[in-house]
Amino acid sequence: MQIYEGSARQDYEEVLRSIGAFLDQCAMREIAITETADGFLVQGLAPQVEEGRPWNDPAVRLQKRSFQIVEDDVNRFMDEVVARRNAGRPPQSAIPDPFYEHALRVLGHYIDEQKPRDVLLFEQDRSFVVRLLMATRTGPRHVLAEFTREEVEGLVSGASRLRNRPGASILSASA
Repeated sequence: MQIYEGSARQDYEEVLRSIGAFLDQCAMREIAITETADGFLVQGLAPQVEEGRPWNDPAVRLQKRSFQIVEDDVNRFMDEVVARRNAGRPPQSAIPDPFYEHALRVLGHYIDEQKPRDVLLFEQDRSFVVRLLMATRTGPRHVLAEFTREEVEGLVSGASRLRNRPGASILSASA
């Protein structure tokens, strides 16, 4: 990971999980996440809350929003997720659908297993395309992976079952 390059900490699973929790709080939809030298650029569609409608109203108008999430933001998001977990609260208990926290965690696990140099991913209708910059013997090259809505849902539901099994991978043969 560029923001952790040279350090022992290389954990997309927790980083993307914490960014996902932030996106759930913002009620983002159809996201794109690009890794940058100092963090992540996140873009997506978010509700226009000034309309007076609740953010989870399906009829609310959406607007494109962008966030530059730097290392300090990532650290703060991760601390918030850990504090919530240690307090025994479920993921985003006030959020009706904490989709991104769960989905980005399982995708982060997949990404960690690949050990890329750089990550870009985008989501539409709960399906994801992930582009990883991989080191090869002939030099760096991009590799694509696609995760359908059903695959993501299966990975998320399977992750909780496997969490307590030592050595189990949350990404079995389905990805």
